[in-house]
Amino acid sequence: MTEPTTTAPSGRPAAGDGRTIATASFIGTAIEFYDYYIYGTAAALVLNKMFFPTLSSVAGTLASLATFAIGFIARPLGAVVFGHFGDRIGRKTTLVVSLLLMGLSTACIGLLPGYSTLGVAAPILLVLLRVLQGIGLGGEWGGAALLSTEHAPKGRRGLYAAAPQMGSPVGYFVATAVFWALSEWLPKDAFDGWGWRIPFLLSFVLVAIGLRIRLQVAETPAFADFVATRHANKVPIAAVVRRYPKQLLLGAGSIVVVYVMFYTASTYCLTYTTKTLGVPRNTMLGLTLIAVVVLGVATFVVAQQSDVFGRRALMLGGAAFGVVWSLVLFPLLNTENPVLIVVGLSGALLCMGIVWGPLGAFLPELFGTDVRYSGAGIAYNLGGVLGGGAAPLIVAQLGETRGTTAVGVFMAVMAVISLLSIYALPETRHRDLDEV
Repeated sequence: MTEPTTTAPSGRPAAGDGRTIATASFIGTAIEFYDYYIYGTAAALVLNKMFFPTLSSVAGTLASLATFAIGFIARPLGAVVFGHFGDRIGRKTTLVVSLLLMGLSTACIGLLPGYSTLGVAAPILLVLLRVLQGIGLGGEWGGAALLSTEHAPKGRRGLYAAAPQMGSPVGYFVATAVFWALSEWLPKDAFDGWGWRIPFLLSFVLVAIGLRIRLQVAETPAFADFVATRHANKVPIAAVVRRYPKQLLLGAGSIVVVYVMFYTASTYCLTYTTKTLGVPRNTMLGLTLIAVVVLGVATFVVAQQSDVFGRRALMLGGAAFGVVWSLVLFPLLNTENPVLIVVGLSGALLCMGIVWGPLGAFLPELFGTDVRYSGAGIAYNLGGVLGGGAAPLIVAQLGETRGTTAVGVFMAVMAVISLLSIYALPETRHRDLDEV
């Protein structure tokens, strides 16, 4: 992906070289999953004490996870707002604004005083920052995926779309490495008091890097050609709902398994193994790092191979594997054997990677250029609400009241939703983006 991109159909050269385009689309997704992991981990381990100290331990954890869910609920709003401008004024400008809102909101959480300093204002401000963060995140992935797919040569969209998808394992790996280092170097009291803020504050650095890269990339050739020959929709959300209702709903369903596997493996399994089984936190973080490597390899390889075998068949295989592995994961964890634990985590993230890899090309290919930012972004974030927003609360409640067998069954049901959704959608590999 380091060679120059092909000439746009209009005769204008595509903006930027392959490396710059890939990095610009990669950085936002990396920050997104970095944020997802650090907030989910902090919500499970620290935020209940910091922002909800008047509640019991279980109630405080559920309250902090509720703030986690609020961020996801705000994401479809962000997809609508940023999709509106992305489909009307262009991908580049919209992506710059979404990156700033997303990253700065994340960093500000790291600066927010707790309940002991601000009283009830502390959790209120935390919720407000999560809403702003969710709005920014809602506009991010759709635009990042389009930045790659709309620059890609025909027959290589899966490979190019691997760039934003690789942001997931890289962001996850960096976040896990940061938490592992903090757990290794800081006493528990120091981590609970101020150490948890460090991963949030590092978002300042990530945003600065991402902003510098994105400002170097011009508009995508597909959108430039569209605005040169046709008029943009006045209200893209209305157009996409009217013309692509099936693609919106089924596209959302296709991503549910990704978020359920990611949340469970990254956050709930960490909490369960350390607090319930007594596995040392550093051990679990180290095992998670190994599993994240599996996620990264699977994401890239399957995204690339989707240009050969198609998106749909590979994603169906990943979702079917997720149904089975959901019922295997916790029996492996319950052995408390590090080798079997890492096998369990790696299997969950392998399932995620198989579906996640082709998704960067698959969702954009379902929609026309005039509504592609809105369509891909809304479908992605609706799936995120169900799989990533509601799942943490449901999994935590099921684990507390019914045990891990119930958690595994819930995960399997979510994987079935994705399996049926992908099955009901067509193959998109050979579609011309200008003719969808």
